[in-house]
Amino acid sequence: MSGGPVIAVDGPAAAGKGTLAKRMAAELGLPYLDTGLLYRAVGRLALDKGQDPAAPAQHLAEQLTRQDMARSDLRTTEVAQAASKVAAQPAVRAALVETQRRFAAEQGAVLDGRDIGTAIFPQADAKLFITASAATRARRRYLQLGGVLSAPDAQAQLAEMEAALKARDEADSSRASAPMQVAADALVIETDNATADEVLAQALAYVRERLGR
Repeated sequence: MSGGPVIAVDGPAAAGKGTLAKRMAAELGLPYLDTGLLYRAVGRLALDKGQDPAAPAQHLAEQLTRQDMARSDLRTTEVAQAASKVAAQPAVRAALVETQRRFAAEQGAVLDGRDIGTAIFPQADAKLFITASAATRARRRYLQLGGVLSAPDAQAQLAEMEAALKARDEADSSRASAPMQVAADALVIETDNATADEVLAQALAYVRERLGR
């Protein structure tokens, strides 16, 4: 499958999978790829061009550059919604699948996304599915974006973020092309009441057992 082990880390937005995948890649000495950035970058390009993200976007996926993925405006709610729409397009997913597989081909990798263990690398050496309640994820995303819990509009913003996350979950789970779902052989880790260090320790123990390290 590749020149090194492939670790698939799937789950919904703001569950902690990106933080885990980055730290795990560093611990294991493997390259890391946030595959969600690919779809966010395509969604951002569609918005920039005034294009409905639900409209065909294969051409944007095929033209994607490292500079597009390095932009600082890919973490907004608007871009997340656009990413979900372009990700529902089989042609876009097909264009980006090879990008992801090439990334891991030489040295192996830790990749995080929504369909790594089910569609991109169904034969991954180890699979994890990281999840948390929508309320917990909304709070994390709010704080990540610089929100203050004591602010007068905090509760309204949290409610709006929670609704947006639930809508994204529904869209990602119900799309016809490579929907987000738990792989049958994945370890599920719920992060509502766990610290990042606790999640890392649990994930590393599992992965090392799978890899025989």
